[in-house]
Amino acid sequence: MNACHLLVRMAENNAWANETLLGACARLTDDDYRAKRTSFFPSIKATLEHNYWVDVYYLDALQRGGRGRAMYDEPDPTFERAAQLADAQRTVDRALIAFVASLKGDAALDELVPVPRRHGDEPERIGDLLAHLFQHQVHHRGQAHAMLAGTPVPPPQLDEFFLAEDTRARARDAKKS
Repeated sequence: MNACHLLVRMAENNAWANETLLGACARLTDDDYRAKRTSFFPSIKATLEHNYWVDVYYLDALQRGGRGRAMYDEPDPTFERAAQLADAQRTVDRALIAFVASLKGDAALDELVPVPRRHGDEPERIGDLLAHLFQHQVHHRGQAHAMLAGTPVPPPQLDEFFLAEDTRARARDAKKS
């Protein structure tokens, strides 16, 4: 397995985990979704929206889309319901998978892309940026997952993706939902 193949699998896992967690969150009442909780962000809603907007920001940088930090000057649209966020997140996740799948060999991971920062553009390697993006998602999904444990909706299994047994477990879970 080469690094590009592994990153495609990470992008696929990222999309699956987002879909799974947001699917569980869609079963929450509005009050539970928005409730103040103890974590880095004050609610499940705020945590998952943060993940979404960071994905948009870094995907724009990876694709050299040009929005850059200007996206933070725009009014921050929020998503009233988890299902609305899930639709938007799904679109970004598909675009991320397509981007990673389009990389032409492991050498592409060393290419630099400008990432707009407060002090100006910071060149980052594509491979490092992708690793950071996936780590960021895991970090905040874990926080939302823990907050979900304090609601009537049980947190879903999020770590069964890469192994053969995981494929069978995901298929069983899909039949239940």
